[in-house]
Amino acid sequence: MVNVTVTGGNLSQEEINAYIAHGKELYPEKTIDSMSIAVDGDYVDVDYHFKDIEFQRIRRITGYLVGTLDRFNNAKRCEVEDRVKHSLS
Repeated sequence: MVNVTVTGGNLSQEEINAYIAHGKELYPEKTIDSMSIAVDGDYVDVDYHFKDIEFQRIRRITGYLVGTLDRFNNAKRCEVEDRVKHSLS
């Protein structure tokens, strides 16, 4: 369900649905959370607001790019614990 705010005029539900469908075509990799539609006579300004994308931190540990250590075996976990951590001071 997309929360839609219309200002400056009225739009039919069919028109609103068309703007939602158009946004989904323009941004297929994103999820539309809400939309602001400003009506100015024959012109319409559409502003799409998207849901946040989860971000996972990736680090280089012992030569591997990883987000978490859950897939490391015991030897790799020990290697991580024994490594020297350098600071940026």
